[in-house]
Amino acid sequence: MDYIVLDMEWNQPWPGSPSAQKTLSVPIRGEIIQIGAVRITEELVVADEFQVMVKPKVYRHLNRRVSKLTGIKEARLREEGIPFREAMERFRAWCGEEVVFLTWGFDDIGILRENLRLYGMEEGWTEHWYNAQMIFNAQTDGSTSQKALKTAMEAFGIEASRPAHDALGDAYHTALICARLDLKKGAQEYDSALRSHENGFHGAELPGCIQREVFRDLPDKNAALSAMSGKDNRCPICQKQMLGSRWFAQPGHRYMDLATCPEHGKFLIRVRLSQQPDGLTRVSRLTYEATSEAAEAYARRAEKADPEERPRRRRRKRGTKPAKPETDNSNDA
Repeated sequence: MDYIVLDMEWNQPWPGSPSAQKTLSVPIRGEIIQIGAVRITEELVVADEFQVMVKPKVYRHLNRRVSKLTGIKEARLREEGIPFREAMERFRAWCGEEVVFLTWGFDDIGILRENLRLYGMEEGWTEHWYNAQMIFNAQTDGSTSQKALKTAMEAFGIEASRPAHDALGDAYHTALICARLDLKKGAQEYDSALRSHENGFHGAELPGCIQREVFRDLPDKNAALSAMSGKDNRCPICQKQMLGSRWFAQPGHRYMDLATCPEHGKFLIRVRLSQQPDGLTRVSRLTYEATSEAAEAYARRAEKADPEERPRRRRRKRGTKPAKPETDNSNDA
């Protein structure tokens, strides 16, 4: 059995652009434009590599932010890119049978599966995977904070030898880190590590999650929550706008709300807000089935008395005595 360290780059439409308004048969958070992977043998030896550029079909124009971050230009995608189906066939053939995927973060496998669904391709071969961040944390400082790839490299004294934000470059550096971990032990302890921290530090899905989305460039928290309960509060099935109820705050700049679609019923919405380098707000949004574990957590939270709902104690003016409580003289039990 081999481990396949996977990293991808994907394109997203610019908010408000015609591409962002497209209605797809399967919602996707991004369209894959580059795949990089490195094989690690069962003996933890870093072996062969794979890389392919993918010609976009849905979001044909490259987002300026994506291009600046990755260094990928539209001209390169036109020259080197191949259709998604062909890219997947090559990648699966290179992976071989009985492989376990390792990623640095929770997003890559989800994005891969969304793209496979969009093209009607089988996704069962992506079932076995682990977020190497969690294994790294468990076997180093034991924290649940999300570590940047650069931070993990520095912890192991690994110097960068490939470009960052390049699919193969990031996959290679991740492979060097993973080769120093006890991957078998990490796999055995993975489920308990996932359950040990609510929402699996910064984005792991609780059971029942049916959709993940990312929204960028929102002015502030109020605007973000307003958008998440307004124009961007879309049913994961029919994409019609849903009616929200009330946001409840959770630790770590997270909020949850129970939304209702007139046709498909209730869905639990969980969002996490974070600040972008430019000061604007980024929203990671998870949608859950109403019968999920996450929805039960919302119900329990709603049952508790919220500080905003508790009767406020009236402040009495100076020099006045508090009103004498009324006495109940009835004989009712």
